Amino acid sequence: MSSVAQPAPDPAILERRAEIVRGLAAIVGERWTIADEDELRAYETDALTAYRQVPLAVALPATTDEVSRILAFLNRAGVKVVGRGAGTSLAGGALPLADSVVVGLSRMNRVLALDTANRTIRVEAGITNLAVSQAVDHLGFFYAPDPSSQLACTIGGNVGMNSGGAHCLKYGVTTNNLLGLTVVLMDGTVIELGGEHLDSPGYDILGLMTGSEGQLGLVTEATLRILPKAEGARPVLFGFNSSEDAGACVAATLARGILPVAIEFMDRPAIRICEEFAHAGYPLDVEAMLIVEVEGSPEEISDQLERIVAVARETGAVHVREARTAAEAAAIWKGRKSAFGAMGRISDYMCMDGTIPTGRLPEVLTRIAAICAGYGLGVANIFHAGDGNLHPLVLYDVNDPEQLAKAEACGADILRLCVEVGGCLTGEHGVGIEKRDLMRAQFDQVDLDQQMALKSVFDPAWLLNPAKVFPLDGRPAPARAA
Repeated sequence: MSSVAQPAPDPAILERRAEIVRGLAAIVGERWTIADEDELRAYETDALTAYRQVPLAVALPATTDEVSRILAFLNRAGVKVVGRGAGTSLAGGALPLADSVVVGLSRMNRVLALDTANRTIRVEAGITNLAVSQAVDHLGFFYAPDPSSQLACTIGGNVGMNSGGAHCLKYGVTTNNLLGLTVVLMDGTVIELGGEHLDSPGYDILGLMTGSEGQLGLVTEATLRILPKAEGARPVLFGFNSSEDAGACVAATLARGILPVAIEFMDRPAIRICEEFAHAGYPLDVEAMLIVEVEGSPEEISDQLERIVAVARETGAVHVREARTAAEAAAIWKGRKSAFGAMGRISDYMCMDGTIPTGRLPEVLTRIAAICAGYGLGVANIFHAGDGNLHPLVLYDVNDPEQLAKAEACGADILRLCVEVGGCLTGEHGVGIEKRDLMRAQFDQVDLDQQMALKSVFDPAWLLNPAKVFPLDGRPAPARAA
């Protein structure tokens, strides 16, 4: 993936560091301006921890107006900007450069407006994903997208990467639950996109901004769709003697028109590690496991489960266990939601993120195992099987440069496989630095030129989230800011 290649810092910007820090402090105050090297290290990486770089400075604004003034100041100075929420990006999306300023939005975490009649909530970009659902839970509503990092990840980051989660099979990802945005462009201009209405006339700039990875502007506020909670929900565990059987069960379930709220996959290494952490009652004598959740009235739940269990048995299920209590259901999901953290207790890993047609799942799982074996690396598979969003965890030793290089090459081969079978490079983690040099595997130069031309319209000097998304050797020379 060649992800470690980064452009050299601009010496002129580094020489003006003290001036830039003073300018930031004049906007947000000295307390919310970070320039000490030890304190800056908290911002040197995100969840793709293999790569690190201390930024020039960090500014922590509290309002959209402060964000606007910061970007206008940095635009005039020609300084690169990296927006940051909670730093949970698994693709290096919040990795700074040495001559960049990180604009952290963690202080902007309020609920601004709530309208249950129209099922909307307006929030600041720094609020966590889980906090949105908690804010409306007592009213019988919830916010559907639920990434595994929902306890920490922020709505601004979710918009930037178009995040999904376990329940996106039924409810969709961020773009399907987003109605409006307040965005600050690089020159400080504040724009409003969408709103509380269902749709807007003209070009879909809201859709364009969603998933743009901080390349076009910084999101400061979002209007989200909230949904009524289902009458009930129940997960069921299925164990299989092979990953191929589990994949066949997923494909057969969807092919018969059955739409659970979630279908999650784990293979043997993942099952063991998550069970040791969560004590969820996962079967340890199977090669693969599915968590399938259905919701609705008691009658609907029973009917759906009966049909799904029948499909599972037809495709080779050797273990079936329905959650009978709320505590059992919570334990099942605790194991899945804490999977990445549990894996981090025993090994370094690169979490891949590619999407494939669900009908190709059995084949792709077999080929992923062969790819990793070819590099002599372990792999644990934990992913959203229902919508074909794969998350193979390639296991390696981050302190061994040779293993790091192998892990990068192995991950690149897995992502090329996703594209080969008709999928794409990313489902919800974004491109960041992790996949930027693989963009040519999916897009030809004409495609890339159009995307880069679009970025240049919003960010003419290419100052926003630099060295991300596009191959370093294929981007136009940015115009200097006036």
